[in-house]
Amino acid sequence: MKIAGFKDDPRLLDVFKRFRRGLEPLLALHDALLRDPAPLSPAERELIAAYVSGLNQCRFCFGAHTAIAGAFGIEATVFNRLIEDPASAPIDPRMQPLLAYVRKLTLTPSRMTQGDVDAVFAAGWDAEALYCAVSVCALFNYMNRIVEGMGVVPGEAPLQVPVEVLRGQYQGLIPMLDDME
Repeated sequence: MKIAGFKDDPRLLDVFKRFRRGLEPLLALHDALLRDPAPLSPAERELIAAYVSGLNQCRFCFGAHTAIAGAFGIEATVFNRLIEDPASAPIDPRMQPLLAYVRKLTLTPSRMTQGDVDAVFAAGWDAEALYCAVSVCALFNYMNRIVEGMGVVPGEAPLQVPVEVLRGQYQGLIPMLDDME
């Protein structure tokens, strides 16, 4: 896609540098949902981010968040298995109902039922954990639309920043934008 004012294949940081309105609260939301204390670990939340992005076929976010989840100890082989056959993916069995929930919420949101909620609770999660998973799901459905809508595609180094940086706070990206040419 050609978007006026961008060179071929803009990077996400190019989009963020050009369109700063709302960026600070957006990255603060990333930090709140992906890094602040929660019933789901940062690794589990990054797993959800990558999974939702894979379901949406957002190659950039899928690749980026697979790498970040890897930095938190999630094996890269998990992600393709999740997309192809979620039930056979080598993950904690407690995560299966949460991932089934975010899958359905991503692909067919109007079809959510009490049975979907009950499956999450039966796996030992509470309402706060469900809200955490739903929030990460919502954030990445949003981010996938920004990435795809602005024509961001994965390159050789999709993150443009070391994965270790993103183990910290997403708001740490803001000073990097000022240093970009």
